[in-house]
Amino acid sequence: LKEENAILRSKINKLQILSETQADKMRKLEKKLEENKIKEEKEAQDLEAMVQHVEQNLQLMTKRAVKAENCAAKLRQENALLQAELRNSKVENEALRMGQAGLAAAKQNAEVALQHLLQVTSSSRASIRQLLSGAESLQLIADLLKSIDRISEVSEDGQ
Repeated sequence: LKEENAILRSKINKLQILSETQADKMRKLEKKLEENKIKEEKEAQDLEAMVQHVEQNLQLMTKRAVKAENCAAKLRQENALLQAELRNSKVENEALRMGQAGLAAAKQNAEVALQHLLQVTSSSRASIRQLLSGAESLQLIADLLKSIDRISEVSEDGQ
């Protein structure tokens, strides 16, 4: 009976040691789990902050694109007015040529109108380039948002 008692005590000691080892292991795993949760929360917050930043940039780019569109429309109108003025100047110039009166003034008016037209055309081209650049930026941001959605879906699937 003493021998059996000693064997049982030995088994109890081994089981206690095993239990303590497993408890330590469980505490370590719980600590690691908590660390992973904190890390995931921080990553989620960082991702949310990035999404907000991208959304703000998208809104800013949209405002810029609208402004550029408005500017381009205004420049097109101004261009049309100047072209009409140029046509009128050409008609006046032709009439003056026929009459040989005030030819130098008509040429000067036509030259001024032509210079205005060239300036507006150049400005219109720059505005259209800016508008196209803004549209490309918006497309890039949209692609970035799509990729963020994919990252979120992959993260959710991985959990």
